[in-house]
Amino acid sequence: MANSNYPLPKFHFSVNWGGTTMSFTEVSGMEQALDVIEYRMGNSPQFSKMKMPGLQKNGNITLKRGVFVNQSDFITWYNTVAMNLVERRSITISLLDENHNPVVVWKVRDCFIVSLKSTDLKSDANEVAIETVEIANQGFEVEYLS
Repeated sequence: MANSNYPLPKFHFSVNWGGTTMSFTEVSGMEQALDVIEYRMGNSPQFSKMKMPGLQKNGNITLKRGVFVNQSDFITWYNTVAMNLVERRSITISLLDENHNPVVVWKVRDCFIVSLKSTDLKSDANEVAIETVEIANQGFEVEYLS
């Protein structure tokens, strides 16, 4: 069981997409926001607008991982979108405790790839080749487990 006196570290996580658990170096962009609607009735005694919640916006999620030989999952998935088949998948992102058990789970709905970025290449670099995929989604639910 995680120590509740300290916040959870963000470096221990897993990503499951399409039934496959994959390793990533970074996950970012899990954000939801509401548009704000401003409205004022003509006979309002206040000379200011009233603010109301509008439609929900979902940010694109960015996943980064190392490039491996014979792993072309992102290209295959991207090509389904490029050919107008739009294969939507659900993705589960889990923040793990020290025993590798999920403690916070984000269940992301109806995802598809909107951007696929290959690694940069440098002859004098001493770092891992990283590919980046950006995924559009229809929102997510957050579940806190104990």
